[in-house]
Amino acid sequence: MTVTEITSAQNRSLKEFIRLKEKSRERTETGLFLIEGYREILRCIESGYKIDSIIFDAGNCNEDELKNIDAGIIKYGDGSVVRYYSLKHGLYSKLAYREQTESFIAIAKERKLTLDEIKFKKDAPLVLVVESVEKPGNIGALLRTADACNIDAVLICDPLTDLYNPNLIRASVGALFNLQVATCNSYEAIKWLKGHGIKIFTAQLQDSEWYYNTDMTQPCAVVMGSEAKGLTEIWREASDSKIKIPMLGISDSLNVSVSAAVLCYEAVRQRHIKEKDFR
Repeated sequence: MTVTEITSAQNRSLKEFIRLKEKSRERTETGLFLIEGYREILRCIESGYKIDSIIFDAGNCNEDELKNIDAGIIKYGDGSVVRYYSLKHGLYSKLAYREQTESFIAIAKERKLTLDEIKFKKDAPLVLVVESVEKPGNIGALLRTADACNIDAVLICDPLTDLYNPNLIRASVGALFNLQVATCNSYEAIKWLKGHGIKIFTAQLQDSEWYYNTDMTQPCAVVMGSEAKGLTEIWREASDSKIKIPMLGISDSLNVSVSAAVLCYEAVRQRHIKEKDFR
């Protein structure tokens, strides 16, 4: 590999990298995004994303990990040229998102998935839908849960943050790259779900039943709204079943990612029991 050394804060490439880190508009216009962390970068590479550049801290670089990244690009890449940059530590810290970084950052090409391109992994699909959740960290945590539960697809409706926000990727621990994630508006999502015979289960307090009394072994979508406002009326009207989680203390709600984990794992539990009984 050929490595370009960056030693000045005025370097044009470094300035471009920092803009990708800080500005959603820059990511949207270029179609590029930033990934930080050795594990996350490997997951991105192994999922077939096109890598544009690899950046590493010249004074704190694990040579074996760098070789593994390069080997992954050769194995899973399309043969395109990948640029390598070495930054002295003071400059690398300007680009790093984490306080305790792992000394590797990659620039990759965005991959956009449409609803029509989603392929189901099982006969009774399980879908997670998120409406207007603002915090990238919450969406990242939701994606981590979706990956752990082997969710067929995640629909992010009416998004308030871009899918490739560095904090979102960090919170997902790279799970984003292993999932089918599509962004759309709520009308499109509802039409698509109903068109595929997928029941809509909305997480809400009004007119709801306990989540564990709902049959989640059928094709279904768990729909989560924002913590501040909940779900909009369009989802309440489209709902096939309204479900809620018992709150036995003084708190009246859970973090949206925690709530989604409770509901998605209930679907997993029910499906495992059904499969065991069938066998």
